[in-house]
Amino acid sequence: MRSVPEAFRHGPFSRQSALAAGVTARVFEGVQFRRLHEAVYVHRDHEMTWDDHVEAARLALPASARTTGATRLRQLGIDVGSPFPLHFVVEGDLHLVLDGVFLHRTVKMPPSDDVGASVEAAFVAYCADVRLVDAIRVGCFLLHQEHLDGVLLDQILTEERWRRGVPETSYVLPFLDDRPRSIPEAELLAYVVFSGLVIPEVNEKIALRDGTELTPDLHFEDHDLVVEYEGGQHADDRGQYLADIDRFAAYRRDDKAYEQVTRELMRSPKAVVRRIHGALRRQGYDGPEPDFDGAWLLLFRRLEDLAREARAA
Repeated sequence: MRSVPEAFRHGPFSRQSALAAGVTARVFEGVQFRRLHEAVYVHRDHEMTWDDHVEAARLALPASARTTGATRLRQLGIDVGSPFPLHFVVEGDLHLVLDGVFLHRTVKMPPSDDVGASVEAAFVAYCADVRLVDAIRVGCFLLHQEHLDGVLLDQILTEERWRRGVPETSYVLPFLDDRPRSIPEAELLAYVVFSGLVIPEVNEKIALRDGTELTPDLHFEDHDLVVEYEGGQHADDRGQYLADIDRFAAYRRDDKAYEQVTRELMRSPKAVVRRIHGALRRQGYDGPEPDFDGAWLLLFRRLEDLAREARAA
């Protein structure tokens, strides 16, 4: 078996680059390499990561292709959408089919850098394919992290109205809030708002009687209730875990009513709202019951349909 240069053992590569480095064409007929796409290979012993799949697709596509939508957002470290298919955009009428890749064709490339579409363009593309709640979750987080430039986003929405995802993004913008610090927190707030419960303060400091300052995720000030989201990192991160213990101990010393919402509970949105509503009732809330019709149902509909109905109206 012919020796393969080390550079071609640890990730995808193009056939052309291997030939240029002295790898003979006959090697590709053997068992050392696996074919990923046309003229793109990987060594049989290499375990592909998600980033490797993105690189393999990039090698198989024209040099002008860029990642977009959920794929581009994932490259920025945002756990959003499904890892596959990968989303790329290319200018022109290119008809190319790649396994695990969705290729968007456009008459004009969106604002991009050397890797992918701009965050603003990627968010617009993302909104074209998702439900209202998904776009709210991601959009709020992007705003909080200051990833979204409002001026650049407005340019796309006003100057390139023909672009895929523009009507959907325009629809979701009024529902975005830059206060939630994480994607689950943004989702939690959306459940409260769209169910018709009283609107809480979000991530605002409160002072306990002993002078301790805390920043609860949600604070229903008129009912003296705080709600905290507890995700997986709260258990996996020892420092976060200890901080949580201290925080809830401080609430108890202050006789502050609090409710914890776990990642597992979030899988049942109505159960989340009922849990918060029950806590509010124990604190004297006498407002309306949660409404799981009307606005609530919009959360779980595709933005594409909502935007089309809004235009028709």
